[in-house]
Amino acid sequence: MEDCQAGLGAALADMIYGSIAAFGLTIISNALLASQFWIRLIGGIFLVYLGIKTCFSKAIKQGDKKLMHQTLLKDFITTFFLTLTNPMTIVAFLGIFAALGLSNTDGNLFQGAFLVMGVFFGSSLWWFLLSEFVALFRKKIEEKMMRWINRIAGLIILGFGIFAMISGL
Repeated sequence: MEDCQAGLGAALADMIYGSIAAFGLTIISNALLASQFWIRLIGGIFLVYLGIKTCFSKAIKQGDKKLMHQTLLKDFITTFFLTLTNPMTIVAFLGIFAALGLSNTDGNLFQGAFLVMGVFFGSSLWWFLLSEFVALFRKKIEEKMMRWINRIAGLIILGFGIFAMISGL
């Protein structure tokens, strides 16, 4: 259960973008889309930092629960801003809601709020299931293998960061 703190940050950011799409706040969504250059640049820089940090991070031993508890808020905030700086999230929500006819709530605040809460709980459930699935296999992975996983994941994140910055040009 404690592995889900990062997922709640992503779920909160998804909820914010879901509310923008659900309530048809085109001014805000247009402003976000118009600011893609800066969002991609800042998000790319953040991903480069996160990738480098992940590459050089030490593998956390399974029994080291104290370290996990010290980073709950940090993990939440990091994932929240990581998801929030992804301009494709709002595009995806606008597209999905429009395709399913969900973006037209006809001014019904209850219907819009229900939709936004569904986004939040769906995203939270996804992160919970994903983190529990990973936790099942994490116990079987040795520390040396975890270091290599960190390095590979760090390089992938670094690559996405560089791609985000380049694609914003």
